[in-house]
Amino acid sequence: MSHEILVAGETLIDFLPERPGPISSVDGFERRPGGAPANVAVALARLECVPLFWSRVGDDPFGDYLLETLAEYGVPGRFLETDPSAKTSLAFVTHDESGDRSFSFYRDDTADTRMETGRIDDSVLAGLEWVHAGGVALSSGRSREATLDLLERAAARGCTVSFDPNARPELWPDEATFREVVRDALASVDVLKATREELEALGFGGESTEAVARDALAAGPHTVLATRGGDGSIAVADDDAPWSEAVAEHPGYEADVVDTTGAGDAFVAGTIAAMRDGQDLEATLAFANAVGAAATTAPGAMTALPNREAVREISRR
Repeated sequence: MSHEILVAGETLIDFLPERPGPISSVDGFERRPGGAPANVAVALARLECVPLFWSRVGDDPFGDYLLETLAEYGVPGRFLETDPSAKTSLAFVTHDESGDRSFSFYRDDTADTRMETGRIDDSVLAGLEWVHAGGVALSSGRSREATLDLLERAAARGCTVSFDPNARPELWPDEATFREVVRDALASVDVLKATREELEALGFGGESTEAVARDALAAGPHTVLATRGGDGSIAVADDDAPWSEAVAEHPGYEADVVDTTGAGDAFVAGTIAAMRDGQDLEATLAFANAVGAAATTAPGAMTALPNREAVREISRR
């Protein structure tokens, strides 16, 4: 099978709480596979756009479980690495009553912080149309340099590059470092997906979400998609985008929300799938919103990702 998409970044274990509330009040957690880029890779596979996935796990039972799970979802193992001297990252998730979540990470020198520059060589990039990465890989360790290098070389080779800051403040030394490193990455990015809060943390401003997203175009992307949770999303594009200058907005879809973990990653996968299908900006936004909404209707991130039939069902609402 020919793979024209590469996703790069962390895969880890999410521990989901048995009930909503702060971590100090939760007695039990359930193990689930996670990590934003891993979720994007699986979501693309579920949408029949199977990608390559570059990631690194520890030589431990958690790493074994993640590799087995990715294989079950049909994600190729060509660039899935096992680090013999590091552990797999863990994240404990807590929910409020509306399903919104927060994270506590155990990620000190874990395997996904130790990805190595040059692992994806130019011969691999020559066969790709699209490369996607997220911000967590930029937060620490060798993975920062390796990810920045990948995005720069992918852009130079003519790949479409997408990026999700996936801001997790607890993983960064301070907001200034987050802003500096991510804005360096944006110079190589074509398609940026972010929340308004993330865009503002990166130093972009404006009175409306559209204005903030438009301000971000100057940093490098030709298209910025700003998600607004249950209120849908808005996208802006400049003259370098496939549709030329455009603005699109979508109110989102009704969904019986159980867990929002992974919804943004599903939205990213929907964006990539729709853009590669040649959809215009408005249709891309509608499809991405439907994928994201469908992903909130079951617990977990990877385990809740929808296939195209589930997306069609949400779209009919």
